[in-house]
Amino acid sequence: MAYPGTLRKVSYCDEARNKRFQFLTNNFTLPAQTIADIYKQRWQAELFFKWIKQHLRIKAFYGTSENAVKTQIWIAVSIYVLVAIMRKRLELEISLYQILQILSVTLFEKTPILQALQNNNSLSDLSDDSNQMILFNL
Repeated sequence: MAYPGTLRKVSYCDEARNKRFQFLTNNFTLPAQTIADIYKQRWQAELFFKWIKQHLRIKAFYGTSENAVKTQIWIAVSIYVLVAIMRKRLELEISLYQILQILSVTLFEKTPILQALQNNNSLSDLSDDSNQMILFNL
């Protein structure tokens, strides 16, 4: 679909990386450098949200207000930092992702955290259904 208005093409050369970027904007009053700076800042925000999706396990925001979104992000970042601190202090070899996976699976179990995290086969042990009730005999 074509944009209904007139667009301005701004070209920017990043000498540090030896790359040329081109941006489209409908703003004809700001200087080209300002437009390039705005896009650079926007790209940083995009990278931040990509990192959030990959690392903080936020599937959806529970609220739509600015305060609700900020609160949920801060809670997720706090949990991530606490898990990173725990990983460092316990000198664990497994990744933060694996730790978060183990914690999400063992959330309601009475397994001591250290035992769950230090067991090399902890994810396969968690799927052990020896103490599960059988609903159907198949």
